[in-house]
Amino acid sequence: MRILDGFKQSLVLAMAGKKNPWGKPSNGGADGGGSSSDSGSGGDSSGNDDGPRNPWVPGGGGSSGDDGKRRSASIEDIFKGRGPEGPRRSGGGGGPNFRMPERPGGGSWAPILVVLAIFLWWLATGLHLVEARENAVVKTLGNYTRTLEPGLHPTLPYPFESVDIEDVEGVRAVNIPDGSGEKLILTGDQNLVDLSYIVRWRINNLEDFKFQLAEPEETVNEVAEAAMRASVAEKTLDDTFSGQGRAEIQQSVRERMQETLDRYRAGIQVVGVEIAKADPPSEVNEAFRDVSVAEQNADRARNQSRGYAQQTIAEAEGAAEAFTKVYEQYRLAPGVTRQRIYYETMEAVLATTDKTIVEASGVTPYLPLPELRRRANVPTPQITAEAQPAQQGQ
Repeated sequence: MRILDGFKQSLVLAMAGKKNPWGKPSNGGADGGGSSSDSGSGGDSSGNDDGPRNPWVPGGGGSSGDDGKRRSASIEDIFKGRGPEGPRRSGGGGGPNFRMPERPGGGSWAPILVVLAIFLWWLATGLHLVEARENAVVKTLGNYTRTLEPGLHPTLPYPFESVDIEDVEGVRAVNIPDGSGEKLILTGDQNLVDLSYIVRWRINNLEDFKFQLAEPEETVNEVAEAAMRASVAEKTLDDTFSGQGRAEIQQSVRERMQETLDRYRAGIQVVGVEIAKADPPSEVNEAFRDVSVAEQNADRARNQSRGYAQQTIAEAEGAAEAFTKVYEQYRLAPGVTRQRIYYETMEAVLATTDKTIVEASGVTPYLPLPELRRRANVPTPQITAEAQPAQQGQ
């Protein structure tokens, strides 16, 4: 601040024609009045140093006018870059008197440079390429004006017109919940289930998508969660775990979401909803696993009993069909069939006994043939007598 105050004071002194603190004293002070001999430092030809020494004027501001007096530069001269003698010349190309080189015909290059700058500005901000899967909305001074189809389109340069390009055919996916969090939802039978699901959607109206909703993606998340809670509340816990129940819930959520988004004019089409996980809460997960194992064992036992019942029924039906065929033959020849059945029955009964009955003349009615065969197969033990030692004394 002190430096600025000193600069202001010096400027005021220069404007008022007072003694400049940057000049040499005129009354011979400490430097011995050397200003009279230094005409190049601002003194006049007569050796008098009546005027201020202005640092803004070439040569210290020392110049003699027609009246032989020194004239100080005014504030206009300071800011216009000229001294009391006239415009100052600067050796640098960037001074106040800098002039651009002229064209060969004598004209200025400025119009051509301006036109070139405008063309480059338009080329950078006013030419837009829309891909095959994309559409673009054009805003003129912040207001929507039109929608651009795929292709190369010229527009007014920014900021007069701005273009927003979006992919309108690509399918976007939203995971709910985002990450590994837990999303507990109440079922129709007053149980809690931890659900995680994926919602797939795409843009079907870019104008509505851009200008009807402030945050369309956040709106999709909220609408999906509301639709899922409403759909699960209509099902039981077992329905959420079964495949058929999941399919019904997914279809219901998609329809509810589409109805709500159409009512919002969101410009969004729900492609599908997929339940990725349906588990009980982590606090009771072990108990649910035990129940699931018990249910699987019960299902396995029921399946085994059904298989045994079906096998027994099939055997009974086969036996009944065989008996029906025998009865048909019996009706054709009762005597022969009766005798054949009798023989077959006796053969089946006597095959497991040890008795053989023979009905013929001259044969004993009962012969223990099995016992005889058994005895014939048993080897006769051989007894070997050891030689007696000779009696002593013979």
